[in-house]
Amino acid sequence: MITIEEQVKYWTNSAERDFETMKVLLNSKRYPESLFFGHVVLEKMLKAFVTMETKEQPPKIHNLVVLEKLANLNLSNDIKDYFVVVNTFNIRGRYDDYKEAFYKTCTKEYTEEHFRKVSETYKNLCQLMKQKK
Repeated sequence: MITIEEQVKYWTNSAERDFETMKVLLNSKRYPESLFFGHVVLEKMLKAFVTMETKEQPPKIHNLVVLEKLANLNLSNDIKDYFVVVNTFNIRGRYDDYKEAFYKTCTKEYTEEHFRKVSETYKNLCQLMKQKK
């Protein structure tokens, strides 16, 4: 059985790796995939907080709004609203017509804007994690 601290470290280290992947995908002009990894990064950070809060493994869900609530972070409404947007980046299990529409949305400008917002949110969550440890 791994400790809570080891579980939190797993989630935060994994988020850090995926953050680097998000950057590589952006630079490779794989815009939808970059945003997908942006969702994954924030999901993993929130799962680290859920683990800290509940002292249990986080549920196998991907909804950032629900994870934030389970983590009891009480983030600003702006960030919670942004999580609703980022949830739409989780395209892995979507239908092909949804994916096609999402791919068309992911222009260079759109992706760069959200890359900046995801990066800022990720860095803020990292700072919050340091404060909570």
